Amino acid sequence: MDKSRLKHLIKEVYLKKDTCNCGCHSCDNVGNPGVVLNESVAPKEILSENLQYHVDKQLPLTENTFRYGSESFLNLWAEARSLYLREIIHVNDDDKQILEETDLGNFGMYEGKKVPLDLPMLEGEELEEAEDKKKTPPIGKPKRGGSKKFYVYVKNPKTKKIKKVSFGDTSGLSAKINNPEARRAFAARHKCGTGEPKTSARYWSCRLPRFAKLLGLKGSFSGFW
Repeated sequence: MDKSRLKHLIKEVYLKKDTCNCGCHSCDNVGNPGVVLNESVAPKEILSENLQYHVDKQLPLTENTFRYGSESFLNLWAEARSLYLREIIHVNDDDKQILEETDLGNFGMYEGKKVPLDLPMLEGEELEEAEDKKKTPPIGKPKRGGSKKFYVYVKNPKTKKIKKVSFGDTSGLSAKINNPEARRAFAARHKCGTGEPKTSARYWSCRLPRFAKLLGLKGSFSGFW
């Protein structure tokens, strides 16, 4: 099979609609590929080296190897969003939800500090100061131990103000992600998928599994609980 035919088939798989109609995404969906470049719109040369790697390996953005919250990590999401909105790249369902629903990769000002938007972090984690002022400081690197609650900085779409939202508990998270009954119970209890605003704790509690791989948490499930 030649390369162009293979890419065409990959795009067809991506464009298939999710067959899960239960609202909790606990069903087994058709697997989607990683990042796919629309070469009829733009050449590969416009991509950064890091994004080119994802295209070459067909890796989802949620499987990038950069340190969580690092400059390269955030730049990759910002670049991908810009190209995705211009239909230069296609992404899988998990990446699509993050690119369309969040501002991951962008920054805002909160109480006089520049903070990363829509980047779940562990409560009590302080933004690290840069030892080398020429480099972007590593922001929000998760730590094991200590407080278990998460927090995230979110921009209110109406007021444009930045809000700090605390949510969730990490205890037993990976086990719950991989347990269909626990997922359904959590989704029902928190009424996931009912149009909750991004500035609510419930929104982030329901969507935390989408960030599981990025946070280094063990779990094969993504989407709503």
